[in-house]
Amino acid sequence: MSGPSDPTKLREVAESVIDPELECSLGTVGMIGALALDGSSLNVTLTLPITAWPNADDLERALQELLGAQEGIDHVTVQRRTMTEDERLTLRSTLRVMMGAQADDHGHSHGDETPAFLRSDSPTRVLGISSGKGGVGKSSVTVNLAIALAQAGKTVGVLDADVYGFSLPKMLGPLHDPIILGDTVLPTAVHGVRCLSMGFFVPDEQPVIWRGPMLHKAIEQFITEAYWGTPDFLVIDMPPGTGDVALTLSEVLPRVEMYVVTTPQPAAERVAQRSAWAARKMKLAVRGVIENMAWFTGNDGERYELFGSGGGEILAKQLGVPMLGQVPFMPALRQGGDEGRPITVTDPQSEASQAFSLLAEKIIAQGPARVYRQELKLG
Repeated sequence: MSGPSDPTKLREVAESVIDPELECSLGTVGMIGALALDGSSLNVTLTLPITAWPNADDLERALQELLGAQEGIDHVTVQRRTMTEDERLTLRSTLRVMMGAQADDHGHSHGDETPAFLRSDSPTRVLGISSGKGGVGKSSVTVNLAIALAQAGKTVGVLDADVYGFSLPKMLGPLHDPIILGDTVLPTAVHGVRCLSMGFFVPDEQPVIWRGPMLHKAIEQFITEAYWGTPDFLVIDMPPGTGDVALTLSEVLPRVEMYVVTTPQPAAERVAQRSAWAARKMKLAVRGVIENMAWFTGNDGERYELFGSGGGEILAKQLGVPMLGQVPFMPALRQGGDEGRPITVTDPQSEASQAFSLLAEKIIAQGPARVYRQELKLG
């Protein structure tokens, strides 16, 4: 039986620390290097995939606290070093295997390239947040719904599939760009969710001018070559309308559940209906309607329906699905999106945040769609 100062036991303790970026133990991804015990002093090497690894300071503190609490240990020194190319290749292969793709000794994938979270037996639910046109706050709903799901204890990824009008990086306010390890991308972790967007790879003012095949390839890579793990939810900010990206997603994501965002006025409801009917034409499950900018609560406590009323209910009735939530119009909600400070993070007790929490609860309670398009698989 190992004693309290046994190096093997201490290594097990060090390797059990969870890296928040990869959401797995340091031992699993080879981030604990040499460990040397000299009496009551312990020296451990933290091996980072890149020099500027996110949360490296937090990892160092966690190692010092956890190892320093072990019996017989009075002092812990954590040294950092950056992985070699071979070590990064090993890490990349480990991540690919964890994603569900197989890899050989040289780090090349082979066999079934479908990530595990896309397979029919995966617990991951893929939520497509759609609208018939821009300007209804679909991206705000996507960001705050994803955070609300994470606040409810779920693991969540967010994919910005609005390739031409990407906005999620600015709205989420991430602290760093995605990390690239060979052909595997690590989505940025922020506010408890993982995010990937074209906005991380092109300047904000630069337009994306691509034809359909390039869009298809980019979306496919975002989904299949990114390390999403096996999240409880992958929330996708769909582009407005029913163009190439929507068609691509319907092919690559056979289990996507569609949620339609509209505003209260009847004109917006009629436009939103088109995206819902298009989803059904592509045999995607439409699960519910979300009404944004439903009302404004004044300082007098009264609700003012600035954009009309009834559009969400009408659309839900026409589609035969529930209206799952109404999100009020709040200047702080808009301002938070502009500044990269989502309202569900900065003011979780606000009227809008409570609406997103209730919406998340309802989506969780719904459970996954029962109809899967199993005939659609990645080749």
